[in-house]
Amino acid sequence: MKIFSAEQIYAADKATIKKQDITSDALMERAATQLFNWLHLRLQGDQVKIHLFCGIGNNGGDGLALARQLQEHGYTCTVYVVNYSKKRSDDFLTNLKRLKDREVWPEFLEEGDDLPEIGREDILVDAIFGLGLNRPPDDWVVEIFEHLHRSDAFTLSVDIPSGLFTDKVPADEKAVVKANHTLSFQVPKLIFFLPQTGIYTEQWELLDIGLDTEFLMNTETDYELIGKNEVLSYYIPREKFSHKGTYGHSLIIGGSYGKIGAVHLAAKACLHTGSGLVTVYVPQCGYIPLQTNFPEAMVITDVDERHISNIDFDISPTVIGIGMGMGKDKKTVKAFIDFLNSNDTPLVVDADALNILSESKELLKKLPSQTVLTPHPKELERLIGKWDGDFEKLEMAKAFSKMYDCVLVIKGANTITVYDGKGYVNTTGNPGMATGGTGDVLTGMITGLVAQGYEPLRASIIGVYLHGRAGDIEVEKTGYQALTASSVIEGIGRAFLDLFAVNEELKSGREQS
Repeated sequence: MKIFSAEQIYAADKATIKKQDITSDALMERAATQLFNWLHLRLQGDQVKIHLFCGIGNNGGDGLALARQLQEHGYTCTVYVVNYSKKRSDDFLTNLKRLKDREVWPEFLEEGDDLPEIGREDILVDAIFGLGLNRPPDDWVVEIFEHLHRSDAFTLSVDIPSGLFTDKVPADEKAVVKANHTLSFQVPKLIFFLPQTGIYTEQWELLDIGLDTEFLMNTETDYELIGKNEVLSYYIPREKFSHKGTYGHSLIIGGSYGKIGAVHLAAKACLHTGSGLVTVYVPQCGYIPLQTNFPEAMVITDVDERHISNIDFDISPTVIGIGMGMGKDKKTVKAFIDFLNSNDTPLVVDADALNILSESKELLKKLPSQTVLTPHPKELERLIGKWDGDFEKLEMAKAFSKMYDCVLVIKGANTITVYDGKGYVNTTGNPGMATGGTGDVLTGMITGLVAQGYEPLRASIIGVYLHGRAGDIEVEKTGYQALTASSVIEGIGRAFLDLFAVNEELKSGREQS
C-alpha cells in the first residue's frame, strides 16, 4: 500500500472531483458519512456526550458535517469552533450553514474564553487541524489541546491528530492532540510510523472515501506500507525437484568469547528461513557450543581462540552475514578490512561490522553492490551522522543508501527499509521484540532469503516482515516481557504458514469468482 504525501493527497482529491464530476463539498460529505458510520456502528444510539472540536478549514468542515449527521440520528453532541483565524474554507462555511439551518449552534472559542467541561466518559472528536497545517498552533489553542488531554476522555482524531505536520516533527509535544484513535482518509500517512510522530495516536484506521483508483495506482510515492499481500507478491515457491543446493549456502561470520550466542541465533534463523546450507565461521571458543547445540550447521573456526583474527575459508558461499557478536579487537578489525578488500560475495552486515565501517567510512566503498546494512538507531547515527528529527533521518538515510548503493534496514517499532530513494515501512512486530538477540535473528533471516535467490531489497522487506510476524505470533503465548530471540526463531515457520493461508484465501476467492 502506498503512503502518499500531503501534496499527493490534495492532488488525489482534485483528480477525484474532476473525474467523478462531483464538488469538493460532496467529497467532504463522503468523508463525514464514513466517520459517522464508524461511530454509529460502535455506539448504536448510546447517548454518550460527544464533543466535536472543529477548526475553520476543511478538517473543521469534516467535523461540522459529522456533527450534522450525528444530530440527525439523535445523538447528543456539542460543537465548538476553534476560531484561530479570520479565514474560512468554502466547504467549512457550507457545512456551518447546514448545521445552523438545523438549529445546531456551534460555540466559537476565542483566546481567553473559558473552556467547556468534559467528562471522562464523554467522547471527543478532534477536527481542528488537518494536513494543511504549516505553523505551530497559537498558545491559546495549545491550552485547548492540554484541556482535552486532561479530560481523559476517549479522543478520536479526524485524518491526523491536530497539531501534527506531515513533513516535520513538532517542536512542542504539548502542541499536538493525543488521540486514542485516528480515522484517516483513504491512505496511510508516514507520521503514523515514525517514533517522534507516531506517539500521538494509539491506533489508526483507514476510511475509504472513494478517491480515484486510477490516480492512486499510477502515482509513484516515496514510501510504501508493507503488509501480507505485498510480501506474498514477492514470495518464490519451492520446486518439487529441488535439493539443498538449490537454496543457497549461507556463511555466518561473527562471535567472540562470551558472544557466541549472537552467531548461533543468526545461523539458526538463517536455516529456519530456508537457506539450503548454513556454515558458521567463529573463533575456536565457539566450536563446541555450536556443534553441540546446532547440529544442522557446519562450523569453521578461526586460528584464534577468543576472537576472529583471519577470515579464511575454503567454501563458496552464496551470501555472507557478518558482524554479530564479532567485537572490535584489533585483530578482528584488521581481519574484517582484509576480508572486504578481497570479497565479492553478497553481504548482510550487522552489529560490530557496522561499527567498524562507521569508524572507517572509506571501507563503505569496498562493499559489494546492494549490500544490506541492518543498523539499530545508534548504529545508524554512527553511519550517517546525527539528524534533527525523524524526517531528516530518513532523507539522510536515502542519500547514504544512494551514495554507497546499499540497502539500509533501519530497525525500530516500524522498521523502514531504504533503497534507491524509496522507503518500505513494515507493519509487523511488537514491543516484546525490544530484547537482546532479535537483531541477530533478523540478520540471519535476511541472509537466508538472499541465499535462496531473493534480490537484497526484497529479501530485506520479506525478512523484516516475517521477523515481526514471527514475534507477533509468539508473543500471544509469552506476553511482551517473556518474548526472547529464540522464541522469534520458533515463530518463523508459523509466520510462513500465515503467508500461505493468505495465498489460499486469494486462490479460493479467484475460484469462486
